[in-house]
Amino acid sequence: MIFNLFKSGNEEKPTDVKGIRHGLLQFIKQELQKAEGGEGAHIKGLSIYLNCDPAQRHVYEAAVYLDDQEKLQQEIQKISDDYALDLPPNWTLSISFEEPFPEESIAFEELNAALFVKTSKHYIKQQIKAYIKALSGETHQPFYELDSECGKYNIGRDEKAQSDEGYFRTNHIAFPSSSSNESNKYISRQHAHLEYNPDTLQFLIFADEGGVPPRNKVKVLSAKTEEVIKLHSTHIGHELSAGDQIILGESVVLEFSYKPYE
Repeated sequence: MIFNLFKSGNEEKPTDVKGIRHGLLQFIKQELQKAEGGEGAHIKGLSIYLNCDPAQRHVYEAAVYLDDQEKLQQEIQKISDDYALDLPPNWTLSISFEEPFPEESIAFEELNAALFVKTSKHYIKQQIKAYIKALSGETHQPFYELDSECGKYNIGRDEKAQSDEGYFRTNHIAFPSSSSNESNKYISRQHAHLEYNPDTLQFLIFADEGGVPPRNKVKVLSAKTEEVIKLHSTHIGHELSAGDQIILGESVVLEFSYKPYE
């Protein structure tokens, strides 16, 4: 159980930039100390998740140097050096504001924060689950669970689809061609796929051959910035955040979430 870092006669959560940063770094130090004795060398990256009041978000963003995350990474590296935690030179850091937190992350209630430590060892949880649901268009299942350890998830028309080259592909997130839903006809047999990147600790969406111009398209509406990102290449993926909407073809929309659907 995480001890309360702020019990010193005042149990209120910190609300200023320095207090939030200090509390977060102490929490990270406490979790990294579980990797003492050379085990820190097996850590591949850290993901920090924050869920603060919207009115406080600008304070939290400043506390984690959101515009210059390398500064926070340097401070964490100093903790590693001071306590001989042996973080490798190529470890990565990602910061995101998520609701809810990934279920396998380590919660820190004092700051409405959570930490996920990616490692090649199993002394820290590694598995992440996410979920996909069609907001428009009809899929074989009402929603789909994604597992960080299960590889690639193909998206396309029909569960078994034959490619132009003649081979058959399994679409794990499938839109039946027999559906009366008009949106389904704009889905390619090889439209897109999802993969988990263990280095960035994020799920990514990739366009496949049927999902790049001049064929049908793949776009992502960011829940954070409301920006629409268009995928033009089969080789470059886009990192997904909770609430992002994946737009396929003309009108099919998938929602990405870390919260299970009922």
